[in-house]
Amino acid sequence: MSHVVLLISPEQIKAMKSHYSSSLAAKQPPGSIFSAKPPLCTVTAYKSGKVLFQGKNAEIEAVKWQKGSTAAAPKKKTASSASVNVHRYSPPANIGTMSVIGSDEVGTGDYFGPMTVVAVYAKKEQLALLKELGVQDSKNLKDPQIIDIAKQIKDVVPFSLLTCDNPKYNVLQAKGMSQGKMKALLHNQAIKHLMQKIQPEQAEAVLIDQFAQPEVFFNYLKGQELFQAKATYLCTKAEGIHLGVAAASILARYAFVKRFDLLSEKAGFKIPKGAGFAVDEAAARLIHEKGIDSLHEFTKTHFANTEKAKRLYQQKYHK
Repeated sequence: MSHVVLLISPEQIKAMKSHYSSSLAAKQPPGSIFSAKPPLCTVTAYKSGKVLFQGKNAEIEAVKWQKGSTAAAPKKKTASSASVNVHRYSPPANIGTMSVIGSDEVGTGDYFGPMTVVAVYAKKEQLALLKELGVQDSKNLKDPQIIDIAKQIKDVVPFSLLTCDNPKYNVLQAKGMSQGKMKALLHNQAIKHLMQKIQPEQAEAVLIDQFAQPEVFFNYLKGQELFQAKATYLCTKAEGIHLGVAAASILARYAFVKRFDLLSEKAGFKIPKGAGFAVDEAAARLIHEKGIDSLHEFTKTHFANTEKAKRLYQQKYHK
């Protein structure tokens, strides 16, 4: 499907909206002024001044508006435009319509269980299908729904999954590596693996669910072979911005839940998620039944839950 992007003045966008009044779409993409569907084309005007033409007649439709407009292109880096670079990692308004590698992680706040990171390549042609299959922000879904959706999409989109199990996590943390750096390393590796998997095809951009400021994220990766992308964006709540990130989150959660179930089998009782009091009680029981060293295999031992579990163990099992 061909597409054209033009930079158009606010006055001309008003004229366009009037011109397409009979074919305006009921729903508008985030950040847009209007979206219209003339024959064999979709026209979306964004508040940034960019107008996206998509479809078989994209070029024909765009020609009507090219006079007085310019093709949208990245600004050249100059001393006078240096301040623009502060926002270079913010996604464009039309990110939700692009072919994107999205990545997200799960398990960072859970005492029990691993960290899982997934990168997904979601092509623009697949976005409607992903939506149809129920892909959305995983925070709005319960684990049974996530498992059902993940089983459907794992054969639809290319993805790369990396898991940092508790023993590895604890060794790295004991050596002084922060959780933020671990996440950055996993994201970088997952994205690189996926890029190799989809070659020679290239995504239009990489979108990472932001857990650190861009300068901090890339500082974590100093000395590493960094993934090479046409454009890289980081933003919070990226699951709601592109279905590729939402799919990555769902697949990461699916892998996390499966690993969690295995840990429960190994423990001999159901382990709770999160980091609340029920988790402290489960850890105390684990110490009682399998010894203090078992925490290294099952938990992120630097969490405050470890000391709480030890106190509970003393109170409950050594009265």
